Amino acid sequence: MQALTFGITDEQRTIQETTTRMLRPFEARRQEFERALREHGRVPEEFWTALAEAGLLGAFVPEEFGGTAMGLSALATAADAMASRGFGHPLFLLTGMDALCIARSGSASLQRRFLPRIASGALKLCFAITEANAGTNSFRMTTRAVRRGDSYVLDGEKTFITGMDQADYVLLVARSRSREEIERGGLPKTSCLSVFVVDCHTPGISLTPLPMRAIDGAAQWTVHFDGAEVPAENLVGEEHAGALAMFNTLNPERVLIAAGACGQTERLLEMSIAYASQRVVFGSRPIGAYQAVQHPLADLRIRLEAARAVTMKAAAAFDAGVDPSEAGTYANMAKYLATDLAIDAADRAIQTHGGSGFSEDVGVIGYWERTRLMRTAPISKEMILNFVGEHVLGLPRSY
Repeated sequence: MQALTFGITDEQRTIQETTTRMLRPFEARRQEFERALREHGRVPEEFWTALAEAGLLGAFVPEEFGGTAMGLSALATAADAMASRGFGHPLFLLTGMDALCIARSGSASLQRRFLPRIASGALKLCFAITEANAGTNSFRMTTRAVRRGDSYVLDGEKTFITGMDQADYVLLVARSRSREEIERGGLPKTSCLSVFVVDCHTPGISLTPLPMRAIDGAAQWTVHFDGAEVPAENLVGEEHAGALAMFNTLNPERVLIAAGACGQTERLLEMSIAYASQRVVFGSRPIGAYQAVQHPLADLRIRLEAARAVTMKAAAAFDAGVDPSEAGTYANMAKYLATDLAIDAADRAIQTHGGSGFSEDVGVIGYWERTRLMRTAPISKEMILNFVGEHVLGLPRSY
């Protein structure tokens, strides 16, 4: 097994520099960028093109398919760097994790068809697993995929699906046998899930918008499947064996969320420090000289070091091929620490700015919604504690 190394590597430093260069043109147009997010729920298309040109969309794509094959550590470094400058795109994370699933579990034909276009920026992908009556317990899902000749017919409903209107394809997790069949056959609950790459514009797919906030750059949807057909060749991995492909995708998702949370904390700290260094209320000393303002910011900086260390450990473990259960433990811990930290950073930034912290022009208040979302989705803080209690501490299963 490859030895794990920690700290900023030369490759990560290069990724940080590449990301910084990529963002410079957009920093000069920040107001336009933020207005596009706020008013239209999307970022300028040239931002996506820049991600592709920087090689970031191909981080999980092998070089033979036009990717950079840099791995999760590189992508996490880029996600952190982007967030620390106030930029990002939900479909960046989703397309990356979907590319990983196709690269690891897809057939050679599926890889040839999709990976080059993902790496080039020609395709955006989203992810559909959540159902209203299942929530965190994905094994309760009821959306069906029934084989009919050379196609599968999809029926059911997914909800809280991010960016389905902007994506070209959706990576869909569905049941290829019903729960009743599984129970009658005495099969494990992980059985008979299958994963498909589905064209978002397939007849039989319809969208209902959800009045959601907090996810900049992408709307949320309930997605209805009513006899929608997907070619059998778009199956990812083996029929009925999609659970492994699914979980190989979810661990990197948590690492990338943790990296983004670290970057957002860095951004909020910089905004708070800048304000506290120049805001004078009493006498001639800025408020940053007051320990009531200074100490909470120092506390955030210390905790940021810890959260970044666990996040990069999780990414390094995944890249090194560490057993998924161990890598998953690090991924869950990173998500737990980094997202709680980002919430505290948003709260402290609002408090540091005082009344100005609630002004949209200042830009702090929007982070409260964004960071608070990450404590709940895509896996809640409580479920992570359940996981650690059972699988790390060896305590009885609590749910």
